[in-house]
Amino acid sequence: MNHLPLIVKREYLTKVKNKSFIVMTFLSPMIFIVLIAVVAYLSQVNKDKVRVISVLDESELVSDIFKNTENTTYNILENMSLDDAKALSKETNSYGLLHIETIENFETVSDKVNFYSEESPSLSVISDLESKIQIELTNQNRIKKGIDIDKLKDSRINIDIIQESFEGEKTSKIDSVVKLIFGGAAGYLLFMFIIIYGNMIMRSVIEEKTSRIIEVIISSVKPVQLMLGKIIGTSLAGITQFIIWLILGGVLMTIVSVVFGIDMAQIQTPQQEIVQQAMENPDLNMKVQNILTSFYNLPITNLIIAFILFFIGGYLLYSSLYAAIGAAVDNETDTQQFMLPIIMPLILAVYVGIFTVIEDPHGTVSTIFSFIPLTSPVVMLMRIPFGVPIWQQLVSLLLLVSSFMFTVWFAAKIYRVGILMYGKKPSYKELIKWIKY
Repeated sequence: MNHLPLIVKREYLTKVKNKSFIVMTFLSPMIFIVLIAVVAYLSQVNKDKVRVISVLDESELVSDIFKNTENTTYNILENMSLDDAKALSKETNSYGLLHIETIENFETVSDKVNFYSEESPSLSVISDLESKIQIELTNQNRIKKGIDIDKLKDSRINIDIIQESFEGEKTSKIDSVVKLIFGGAAGYLLFMFIIIYGNMIMRSVIEEKTSRIIEVIISSVKPVQLMLGKIIGTSLAGITQFIIWLILGGVLMTIVSVVFGIDMAQIQTPQQEIVQQAMENPDLNMKVQNILTSFYNLPITNLIIAFILFFIGGYLLYSSLYAAIGAAVDNETDTQQFMLPIIMPLILAVYVGIFTVIEDPHGTVSTIFSFIPLTSPVVMLMRIPFGVPIWQQLVSLLLLVSSFMFTVWFAAKIYRVGILMYGKKPSYKELIKWIKY
């Protein structure tokens, strides 16, 4: 008799009715939204903060380049010694004092610029000051050497190589970055889902072993059905929790924005500034358009279908391994010796995806690892945006499903013996013996 539906139902209801599961299902999005709200609030406060920077330019070469902005005010000091300038900056609570000494030789200008402050200054502030001074002094140095700045600017040639396939499909450098981000996000989501809910399956098996309930259950249910029921039931519970997180997170974010007046968009301030600059800068505007074009050129339908299939296949494969570990040990402490062989293929898949796929998505290394079942759910998802033949995707998926079925059989062998073993840490040698029983 097939008891699998009953086991799935029991495992699912046991998980969703668990007090800790219910608490974390509703508490996690609240904590997450509170953190986002705090970051958004601090970003908003930081955006409204005005920094006052005192400037003492003894060289009289760059004082004119410092223009006040919405967040930065420059206080130009004149006819004042360095000590007096420091004292004045402290009295007025200035963010810092920029001191440019008298410059006699442009070759040694780096030793003539100093920034004094009470605390370590922001990296962005220092970089901005360096950029302003560098551009101005570079232009003055060129003028001093008799170089026409306008002609120099006009003589500059910008090259952006047009990429096009032999079939006429146009691409660009940005395409690769967009494809890597999309594939990387899919791979990372799978990685986190396996880590979180794979451990849940393992703990579930260990709990039933320690409570001795398993001895009663196993008398009327086949080990393979019990293990599959746990995997599927826990997976459905995880999906339920994830959907609740999405819905509750969206509702809470709206409530926080309306009630407390916190603009969640403030957390995206750098991106907003880039978009604003893009509207004013034709070159940057073109880059933004290229990014949008690259996104629209992605094989969205193929990616969605492949993501669902490889996500499910990869999760089921690793979940069966977690279940086998749970059956082989008595407590979570003993699981550590078996965790590394499972985690390493996932880490390797992420490494191959990030450092190999973007450079050579159709190379030997990328192709091989997209067929290996333990790494294919991540690597293949990162390869698909670059254009992978359907037959390769089907072969990879078939190998993944076959490996899952084999792993279920393999894990059931361990499960059949391991669920009744107590008080002894199994070795790899003993696990091999269990498979032969």
